[in-house]
Amino acid sequence: MGNFKEDIARTEAFVFDIDGVFTDGSIIPLADGDYLRSYNAKDGYAVSYAIKHGYKIFIITGGRGDIVYKRFSYLGVTELHLGVSDKIAVLDDIIKRHGLNPDNIVFMGDDIPDLECMRTVGIPVCPADASCEIIEASRYVSEFGGGRGCVRDIIEQVLRAQDAWAKDLKGIHQAVSA
Repeated sequence: MGNFKEDIARTEAFVFDIDGVFTDGSIIPLADGDYLRSYNAKDGYAVSYAIKHGYKIFIITGGRGDIVYKRFSYLGVTELHLGVSDKIAVLDDIIKRHGLNPDNIVFMGDDIPDLECMRTVGIPVCPADASCEIIEASRYVSEFGGGRGCVRDIIEQVLRAQDAWAKDLKGIHQAVSA
């Protein structure tokens, strides 16, 4: 483990929890057993952008429901693990199946169920409002809370470190001529 900026430049994959990371943790139960959650559009854009540019993004969450599935499928996430009670088993399986180096994985979680996964990867990160145990286990604490842009923050930092953020937009990396 070296310098954080150097380490994120070697990121191979992102793994995210949902409740408390993509959301502020609030849920509204619906009559059919599903839940309403509020998501940050900038987080969603960053996920979609990263996937379109070849980055691997995985979801491992205890949350469940058709609404969650539809949201992340819409963003392009193809590997969603919903209703998970043993997150480390799922993470270990992802690492093996995709041939990933755990040192080069960003895992963003916010509470105790994420702790074992965060201790397994080389780049554990969290939202500003994560539990104190998660903050202590993190190499980076976003200035943004869950559901308030923390996902966008870490994705953008990684892609910038790899010179892959906003490269396909006119004017971003071009010299301005007078």
